[in-house]
Amino acid sequence: MIVFQARGQKILSIKDAEQIALANYGSIKAKTNQLNASKAYLTETKTEYLPNLSISAQQEYGTVNSQFGPAYGYGGLGVSSSGPILPNQNWNAGFGSLYLTNVSWDFFAFGRSVEKIKVQKTAVSLNETDLAQEQFQHEIRVAGTYLSLLAAQQLSRAAQDNLNRAVDLQTVVVARVKNGLNAGVDSSQANAQVAAARIVLTNAQETVQEENNLLAQYLAIQPQDFQLDSTFVSKIPINTDPQAKITLENHPILQFYQNRINVSNEQAKYLNTFSYPTFTLFGVYQGKGSGFNAGYGNNLNDYTGSYVSGADPTRFNYLLGFGVTWNLTSPLRVHYQVKSQKFISDQYKNEYDLVSQQLTDELILAETRISNSLKNYRDAPAEVKAARDEFNQKSTLYKNGLANIVDFTQALYDLNRAEVDSYIATNNVWQALLYKAAATGDFGIFINNF
Repeated sequence: MIVFQARGQKILSIKDAEQIALANYGSIKAKTNQLNASKAYLTETKTEYLPNLSISAQQEYGTVNSQFGPAYGYGGLGVSSSGPILPNQNWNAGFGSLYLTNVSWDFFAFGRSVEKIKVQKTAVSLNETDLAQEQFQHEIRVAGTYLSLLAAQQLSRAAQDNLNRAVDLQTVVVARVKNGLNAGVDSSQANAQVAAARIVLTNAQETVQEENNLLAQYLAIQPQDFQLDSTFVSKIPINTDPQAKITLENHPILQFYQNRINVSNEQAKYLNTFSYPTFTLFGVYQGKGSGFNAGYGNNLNDYTGSYVSGADPTRFNYLLGFGVTWNLTSPLRVHYQVKSQKFISDQYKNEYDLVSQQLTDELILAETRISNSLKNYRDAPAEVKAARDEFNQKSTLYKNGLANIVDFTQALYDLNRAEVDSYIATNNVWQALLYKAAATGDFGIFINNF
């Protein structure tokens, strides 16, 4: 885990923030493990075509009484005792053994194993694009929060400046009221302006704390007072009309939605293979030992309780075979399973088209936002200059008794609003560019543009 700790005036750049977030954030770690699990399962799926090779060895001690009649080992609780049919029960017991090797290979099932591997390969691709789109969206979230925190810090400074001016106004008003130059109500209005300015500052500081906390969450580190790069409030992007280097079809989010369709389509093909029979080769080699000798049927004393005699195999058998298994009702069931899966594919295609349309609309909106934010950026300096001139004028007039408190406080309000507009004008250009990066799927047009 990458950890960032602010010390003194250490600046957290936006690229460092992105690196920390991508390394630490929980959902990205989870999707990385999901991808690793999917890759491991793909490896396992490729081995499923191999033959089943089983070996078994058992040694037991018991009697071999038998009788005519049906029997069923329900729940696996029956015993397979085999011996002569005797008129009475006896308790002669000896050791026995069975050694077995079994091979079974479904060597042909109309491409079922191949289709299953294809399904899992597309599942791996789905998880890869799921991780990629989660990383992309988290980059956008982190950048957006970074800019929002920077804007909140700027608005907090504007609120502090406004409070300072309100306090200065209060000092002037109180002095004039004490000297009888202005009515006492002016001091009340000045006090109200200071109180209002303090409330605005407190709210602005609270917003800063909230954005600080949110950024810390996205970085998966402890909340702290971040010192951010002032580039995003001091200058606009180098290129305000960047073109994405990837097509809309390659947008990380659309790639994820496309792979959902691919997995579903492959799943339909895989299900369809269950309509056909399975061809199997099998073979068994068996060795068996018994403490009961060949003459036991005529001589009930012809057996031994020796463990070695029962454990040593003396009879061997082998079996080779070829089989075909086909459930004739499977095609009917599989038909509807495939049909259902195709409807799921259509559902995923509808969702793909919806997201594609949304991204196209967002790109159009992004271009408009960039254009409007640039207009505000160009107009902001003139607004600030006019508001500052108005404030200086009203301040001078009020101090000389040529303006009233209402005119002065209005000028104070106008200057604060102009400064706020100026502080966020540059930030808004970056926000609009980030919006375009999110719509195009190319984060580079934002992160590499300063």
